[in-house]
Amino acid sequence: MHNPSKFISFQEDISKYPLPDKFTYPFYYQPHPLAVLASKELQTIIKNKNWEHNFGLAQNVKGLEIGKMFGVLVVKNTAGELGYLAAFSGKLANTNHHKYFVPPVFDMLTDGSFFLEGEEKINAINTRISEIEENTSFQKLNAELTNLKNTCAIEEEQFREKMRKAKAERKSKRSEGQKNLNLKEYESLKVSLAKESVAYKNSLNDLKKKNQQAISKIEKQLTTYNTELQQLLSKRKQDSSTLQAKLFKAYTFLNAKGERKALLDIFQETAFKKPPAGAGECAAPKLLHYAFKNRLKPIAMAEFWWGAPPGTEIRKHKQYYPACLGKCKPILSHMLKGMQVDENPLLKNPGANKTIKTIYEDEFILVVNKPHDLLSVPGKEIYDSVYARIKKQYPDAKGPLLIHRLDMSTSGLLIIAKDLESHKKLQEQFIKRKVKKSYTALLDGYLKTTEGIIDLPLAMDVLDRPRQKVDFENGKSARTTYKVIERKKGKTRIELTPVTGRTHQLRVHCAHSKGLNMPILGDDLYGNLADRLYLHATTLEIVHPQHNTTLFFEAPPSF
Repeated sequence: MHNPSKFISFQEDISKYPLPDKFTYPFYYQPHPLAVLASKELQTIIKNKNWEHNFGLAQNVKGLEIGKMFGVLVVKNTAGELGYLAAFSGKLANTNHHKYFVPPVFDMLTDGSFFLEGEEKINAINTRISEIEENTSFQKLNAELTNLKNTCAIEEEQFREKMRKAKAERKSKRSEGQKNLNLKEYESLKVSLAKESVAYKNSLNDLKKKNQQAISKIEKQLTTYNTELQQLLSKRKQDSSTLQAKLFKAYTFLNAKGERKALLDIFQETAFKKPPAGAGECAAPKLLHYAFKNRLKPIAMAEFWWGAPPGTEIRKHKQYYPACLGKCKPILSHMLKGMQVDENPLLKNPGANKTIKTIYEDEFILVVNKPHDLLSVPGKEIYDSVYARIKKQYPDAKGPLLIHRLDMSTSGLLIIAKDLESHKKLQEQFIKRKVKKSYTALLDGYLKTTEGIIDLPLAMDVLDRPRQKVDFENGKSARTTYKVIERKKGKTRIELTPVTGRTHQLRVHCAHSKGLNMPILGDDLYGNLADRLYLHATTLEIVHPQHNTTLFFEAPPSF
């Protein structure tokens, strides 16, 4: 088979394009020129195709706005011809099949498939659950039960309050009787008061018993409904679990060696143990699986976003993105076995020859200007860092040393404590937000507004670490003030002041569509790669941990 049905020939002459030595490392890459060309040709196809899908790019288009991740895979067929394959993540216009695009690894939407049959059974259970929950008698009994329980609770609490007052009165009578009555009269009083106490307790028990009988009467009437509901819920949970496990086993992925491995088995070796939702439906696994299945040799790959950004993640129209780590890395690690792949550039230490400059030093603290591309603390693969170098330079220094951190790509001021007490006092200032910091950034574009505040809660994207996302439900509060310094040559120089200190806060607040909607120049996670990330910690103000004097430090950026 020289040209499988989804093989797309290049429209442009590609004889001038040299082939890459190795296949694209999919989790951190600059697209190869052939992949860029394939992407541009695919984007023309997408733009001109009449979709029954609203990408959010045009006004007055019906339907929910949903941007999509698309992917291209440059391949060589058995005749030695170069072309490319195209794919989209998930479904598009509620279907898996479109002209030009490779099919899913497993099509759960195929008529008569076990997934549709299983889903039909689960939907029947859901229908019956809804029928019970919407039943007039069931709703009426539930309302009566709720009202009765509330009434009984109030009634019992009112009686308890009456008992507390009676108890206080008995205590007062005992006290008065002890003072004013003779021994015989006092003993008789105590017996009488004790009987009264027992009577109150018996009355409360009778009241609770009466209320419980009334509640049980309604609960008995609800038993038939609730029993069926519990059985249906249990059945739905069991059937859903069984169907999901069967589905995960049906997703089997080929690799370059011709080996197949099921999705369930792939994720057994990860911290997740089970595949997360949507695993196997991303563009990259679809492309590689189709290539291996049809004897096409993968040459280079790229993925780009098309359409309006999603509500939480940062995605820009036509921008290239790496494959996600949570869903795709376990799958692609299997699929790429047997192929020569570019080395992971993140394993190299770009800060190896960078110098840390000292801004201030005394016997208690050290303030340095961290160069960009040097880690603050040791990473999983790279030990070289500010911490490692300071630890070596000051072997007698005690404690964690660093009070705060800067991203590897960020340059600027860092404060270090040489002893435990100083560290504790400085850390307390950070926790209580008494430390004043400001950053300088260069935004990739002209920002129209001059100043303001960004208030977007942030949370870790657990499926694509270390990326952060905006999460209004579960995210932690994150606020940043900003002020434009200069607009020049298509860039905006800006001062950023973090009110809170969340991971990647400044980078996300600048890049997100609900923030400044303009990434920091050189942001390889939320924007486009450049010679560096143009973000610098410029000023820092603290109270000295031992002298209690206010110290202000400034290190102007090199850009």
